[in-house]
Amino acid sequence: MEENTQDQALESKLLNACYDGNHELVSTLLEAGASVFCSDETGRSPIHFAAASGDIETIKTILEAGLPWNLVDQGGYTAGDYALQTADSKEAYDYLVQFGYRTELVLGTINRSEVPISTVQNPKPIQDEIIKDQEKHNTENPNLEGKTKIPNIDYLNTPITYIGDRLLDAQKNGVMMEWEEPIMQEHAKIICSKPKAKILNVGFGMGIIDSKIQSFDPSLHVIVEAHNDVLNYMETNGWFSKPNVVVLRGRWQDKLTELVRLGPFDGIFFDTFGEFYSDMEEFHSSVFNKSTPLLATDGIYSFFNGLGGHTLLFHDVYCLVAEFHLRQLGATTKYIPIKIDLDTIDEETWKGVTRPYWMLQQYNMPLCQWDTTSLGDISK
Repeated sequence: MEENTQDQALESKLLNACYDGNHELVSTLLEAGASVFCSDETGRSPIHFAAASGDIETIKTILEAGLPWNLVDQGGYTAGDYALQTADSKEAYDYLVQFGYRTELVLGTINRSEVPISTVQNPKPIQDEIIKDQEKHNTENPNLEGKTKIPNIDYLNTPITYIGDRLLDAQKNGVMMEWEEPIMQEHAKIICSKPKAKILNVGFGMGIIDSKIQSFDPSLHVIVEAHNDVLNYMETNGWFSKPNVVVLRGRWQDKLTELVRLGPFDGIFFDTFGEFYSDMEEFHSSVFNKSTPLLATDGIYSFFNGLGGHTLLFHDVYCLVAEFHLRQLGATTKYIPIKIDLDTIDEETWKGVTRPYWMLQQYNMPLCQWDTTSLGDISK
């Protein structure tokens, strides 16, 4: 009992020292046995308190002691939120982003087959679950995960419903919603920049971006869609009879041979549901395949960037990770900031939806192209 009291006293001192930004005292307390994995009654860990201080050395000390960068408190707030909102420190926030980015590249603690392309679940607030997950991720081979089963099979085999301004799956997750319309307009604009372009879109949903693409009068507009309810919706609304549209029924993974035959494309957009980051990586490997590329050498590729769309810190880290992986394929990535009208994603917008999949004020639209230095390696 006395030992527990001493531990609690040490942990309380540690949290206070973190909040004060006293990195020397933090080091002393850790050496004295204070657990870096402690938290207060609201789930705030030492990294939350350190970030709230804005002191880089304190943040660094806590992270180097082994505490994960991506912990959330019971309210779903990350250390990045505390750095920006409590400490008002962009420097501290940027340090957390860069640390998270380096950690993911070196350790691969992001389980690529568990990170959804578009967020439909809240971050876990319980620290021991997150730590347990990360231990599991470090011992499993990420290259073997998700290869033996279809990742979105449950989604493809259950009904989805078009209701007014939204498309919902059986669990009332938002597959697509009308608030995305301004974003899709910008995506269509960049991938249709060439007159009479050949365009590929993977994932029809509500058809928002496909309608935008049609306004640019492409010479060829290929749509890949796997869900039967969406295909029925497309047929009812005349998409199969449009003269410049080719609809491929099925998963994109099963249509690559046909896509190579129809390509290369001047513009490509990717926005599937129920798949994960590892699936998008696989698609990127096809887009920027130097032997049989889907993207023309002067083409533009983009994707719906819903990675970590519920939390700014996660989103910024995932953007850097995605950029790195695309660079490895011979692509350059530029994120074009688009301001989101917060009235379009307010509480009323998400009424009837299980979880919001976007909660940020800025959308980072990816514009990806072949790196000119790698063009010589591409088969003609």
